[in-house]
Amino acid sequence: MRRYLFFVNQPYSYSILRPLQDEIRRRGDEAAWFVAGCSTAPLRADERHLKTVKEVMAFNADATFVPGDWVPYFFPGIKVEVFHGMARNKRGHSSEDESDHYRIRGWFDLYCTHAKKDTAKFRELADSHGHFSVAHTGWPKLDPLLSDALPGKRPQETGDLPVVFFASTFSRSVTAAPALVDTIGQLARSGRWKFIVTLHPKMDPSTVEAYRKLAGENLRFIESDADLLPILPQADVMLCDTSSIMFEFMFLDRPVVTFRTKMPGPYLIDVDEVESLEPALLQALEYPEGLMAATRELCDDLHSFRDGRSSERVLDAVEEFISGKGVKLRKKPLNLLRKFKVRRRLRKELKASSEK
Repeated sequence: MRRYLFFVNQPYSYSILRPLQDEIRRRGDEAAWFVAGCSTAPLRADERHLKTVKEVMAFNADATFVPGDWVPYFFPGIKVEVFHGMARNKRGHSSEDESDHYRIRGWFDLYCTHAKKDTAKFRELADSHGHFSVAHTGWPKLDPLLSDALPGKRPQETGDLPVVFFASTFSRSVTAAPALVDTIGQLARSGRWKFIVTLHPKMDPSTVEAYRKLAGENLRFIESDADLLPILPQADVMLCDTSSIMFEFMFLDRPVVTFRTKMPGPYLIDVDEVESLEPALLQALEYPEGLMAATRELCDDLHSFRDGRSSERVLDAVEEFISGKGVKLRKKPLNLLRKFKVRRRLRKELKASSEK
């Protein structure tokens, strides 16, 4: 029986890792969670929670899965990067953002990539560095979406109002939430639309509270620690700014409207003025042929698989790595200063988690 550890440092990690947990359990293996830096509240009663480093060492996992960019190097087993999002940045195609996605920090043994482009790039890096492997697996987070939801228009009954899923990131330079609170409130009260609203965990609390107060018959407010994937299929169109959740929604083969996005393209209907918002939403509901074709092309570029079996491929890749069927790797860089910083960060974030 294999043992696997999930290293959680951000709230978004739970929904990324749970499809892996489902597959681990299906195979008769065991999974446990170690949380440092965020709340443990989303953990479920049937999920094993390791609260201390001592417990992690005793659990002695064969592999640790990480959606973030760091992991305690001394944890047992191989370290597997599964990423917190797809290879798409928040400022279009700037080399600065792409270099951050492809930065090799020396912590991981195996990178599980999502699409042909990022796989090719990571394999180039693997050839250069020589101390990690790459497997083209897809992203576990999308498994439930691709397995359970029907792509295309949401089934509706006569008289149903169109449903807009509004999601916004927190950065002041890109967030649309403060600018749209009055407009979204007006549209919800008009009786022409229904809204589902969620905001980034780091959103300004005053903005969060403003949207909470809008909750009513035609607006449902979702707290930031909720699992959003089961909720996405309930919407006909997404309204967004520069949050990467828009790309996840696109895999439903449904349109996205953005407000002053930093990631423009033919796969979005982007508007600059609040007065243009409702016309844009109405246009999106028509599923314009060019828009949807560009959306599908982007999805193909971001993620190679549509079968909802990425978790299977990740675990198969880990098994192949552990069994020694892959290439012979060099030792990782010593990185003494970086290792010292990781230990210090771990102590700090464990303290933060205990206070939440």
